[in-house]
Amino acid sequence: MGSNHYHFQNEIRSTIEGSISVKEQVIQHNVDQINDVANTLITALNNDKKILWCGNGGSAADAQHLACELVSKFFAERPALRSLALTTNTSILTAVSNDFVYDDVFARQVEAIADPGDILIGITTSGTSKNIIHAFKTANEQGITTIALTGKHTDTLAPYADYLIGVPSTITPHIQESHIMIGHILCYLIEKTLFGDKTWATEQSLLTETEP
Repeated sequence: MGSNHYHFQNEIRSTIEGSISVKEQVIQHNVDQINDVANTLITALNNDKKILWCGNGGSAADAQHLACELVSKFFAERPALRSLALTTNTSILTAVSNDFVYDDVFARQVEAIADPGDILIGITTSGTSKNIIHAFKTANEQGITTIALTGKHTDTLAPYADYLIGVPSTITPHIQESHIMIGHILCYLIEKTLFGDKTWATEQSLLTETEP
């Protein structure tokens, strides 16, 4: 390996600035949508319904991450919430892909375990993932509310989504960064609303710990 020392400060700054710019666009265009989705999730969980998550690649990781935040905790020590990522059972993923088609890996699981009143959240930066679309179609048939997290291109998925948050960008990493931010906001609002003072107390202690 060479011993050259590279100077990436300009690229680092411009990348961070690009991500901030997209998040500023989210503030301009998506706040009301995020608010509506938060209320929908809170209502479902209050009614003992569950939240299912799905996505591909980095979005699969985000689905697992956000499902974990609800089952384990975000800020607060509190009861577990009903949440499941459809991306984690490799036997199901490989069986459906082998025996049927990959487009159905999430739809088959929705058919099997989702109940009316549950929520299905599909994360797709392109907005065109066929397995998300198939899952949403199945959910529509079963009385399951569908929520899409996408990028700028929303036309393909919009007919099948009850709620759609389209991050106004075509740059995949920046869309993903905004998706996880939106997911964290949703988790925070769920905990704050359902568990109140516990969440606020925990948040305040974290803020205090980070102060110089």
